[in-house]
Amino acid sequence: MADTTKYTPIATTTTTPNNFHKLDFKNLFSILKTKTTIAFAYAFMLIFIAFTLFLAFSPSSTTTISPTPSFSTSQFSSIFSYFFPNTTTPQTLNNTTNPLDPFQNNTSTTRSTNATSQSQSQSSFPNNTSAHKNSSQDAVTIPATNNTQIVKIEPSRLTNQTTNATVQGVAPVTPHQNLSSNSSLKGVDLNNYTASLAKKKNSEKNKYAELMESLMNCDFFDGEWVKDDSYPLYKPGSCSIIDEQFNCIRNGRPDKDYQKYKWKPKGCTLPRLDGHKLLDLLRGKRLVFVGDSLNRNMWESLICILKNSVKDKKNVYEANGRVHFRGEASYSFVFKDYNFSVELFVSPFLVQEWEMPDKNGTKKETLRLDLVGRSSDQYKDADIIVFNTGHWWTHDKTSKGKDYYQEGSHVYDEMNVLEAFRRAITTWGRWVDTNVNPSKSIVLFRGYSASHFSGGQWNSGGQCDHETAPIDNEKYLTEYPPKMRVLEKVLKYMKTPVSYLNITRMTDFRKDGHPSIYRKQNLSPEERKSPLRYQDCSHWCLPGVPDAWNEILYAEILMREYRNQHQQKGS
Repeated sequence: MADTTKYTPIATTTTTPNNFHKLDFKNLFSILKTKTTIAFAYAFMLIFIAFTLFLAFSPSSTTTISPTPSFSTSQFSSIFSYFFPNTTTPQTLNNTTNPLDPFQNNTSTTRSTNATSQSQSQSSFPNNTSAHKNSSQDAVTIPATNNTQIVKIEPSRLTNQTTNATVQGVAPVTPHQNLSSNSSLKGVDLNNYTASLAKKKNSEKNKYAELMESLMNCDFFDGEWVKDDSYPLYKPGSCSIIDEQFNCIRNGRPDKDYQKYKWKPKGCTLPRLDGHKLLDLLRGKRLVFVGDSLNRNMWESLICILKNSVKDKKNVYEANGRVHFRGEASYSFVFKDYNFSVELFVSPFLVQEWEMPDKNGTKKETLRLDLVGRSSDQYKDADIIVFNTGHWWTHDKTSKGKDYYQEGSHVYDEMNVLEAFRRAITTWGRWVDTNVNPSKSIVLFRGYSASHFSGGQWNSGGQCDHETAPIDNEKYLTEYPPKMRVLEKVLKYMKTPVSYLNITRMTDFRKDGHPSIYRKQNLSPEERKSPLRYQDCSHWCLPGVPDAWNEILYAEILMREYRNQHQQKGS
């Protein structure tokens, strides 16, 4: 009974043989239909997946190379746009534009911001406006529409790693200018970036203009020496051209503080001498020093400063291959990479040393107060000329003035040294006015450099070897030399403008800066017996005081360049 009940059909209709066969057929068909459906479904899913993968990993022929490929965004958006080309992607649109990549070779690269196009480089513009920058950094605004706009970009033409994109229906965007390939501008607003650069450049120009104005209204020679550990301008021992007479460290001087002072005027701050900048200013020019061994001191200082700023030091050399710089009438150092030379013409008095036949048939030395030095024609066309004289006028023969000074064929039995100096400087001034073109050449006169002999003079046991610090009280300075007052009067009445480098006071502070007993390595037998009797308290150790003279010269050149630029703008 239980079994019968278990297999009794639920329907109340009586089962007949015909109905039984009909029911079996339907059940069988239902079963077959279900299996076919499942198989078809699996097949369809496999085909769909295969097709999807094919599209995902087989980019369209119009796809351009994107700087930053993204599989999840670009590829599946391409699949979606393949089936639904006129609708936006189902992903949420980003309301901000992706930051621009760095620009290379001065060209712009267009990037996709919303993945609604057929390729990685295609982009759509959402309701917010996307702005591109042109070469002048002005924004080119592209208006938004209510519907998402699909912009088609033609395939890129890659030349020298640049991409030139053409946007259909939109005015072309001018490539960026003056942006290096190494610049990193991701996340930076280019308008602000450019404005910041312009502001910085204007700020630097304003600072430079302020510096130049302060220098032009400043007395360079009224100031003090201040300690500065960033000095000297070149490393001691790094300059092989320094004469033994000035190479104090090599000659055994133990103290080094004398190298670490800079000159600070009261009314301004002198710019530190930038050798690279000065070489650029002097490119293609001649800078000439004319005078005595103190100008040689300054000449060697400048060569060391500039040579230290040159990349290839083999391209800095003396024109005639000389390595010692005493005994010849002239020397010239060539800076080949700059087509520039810095030269020295030896002329201790600026007028000619002469010889006259004496009564007994011999010749006697005289000084021609009416003739400039013999080498004057060789430097009259130089771009910058720095003259000096002074120390040789303190020697016995010139100081006494007996049977020494000559004009024409007449030798004066006796003449006051100050009058002789006035006549010699007047002769020099007339020559400058006649032979030097002030529109081409800058003329400077470096004043008298103070000496610090104690207990005698250079040839009578004067000493300064115990001095290791500058004078710190002005009351100990010496009186201004009368010869320099004569010079100032002559300069005042010259037609050619001459910049007077009045270094007398600034050098008077520096009793510590002389070579003293460290003027040479190998002493003569007489010098060994009494080394303290033979000291140099007039020249200067290098690096040292003459470096400051060259910083003043540098400031003079900067000011001249600044004035010329303003005159050109005004004309």
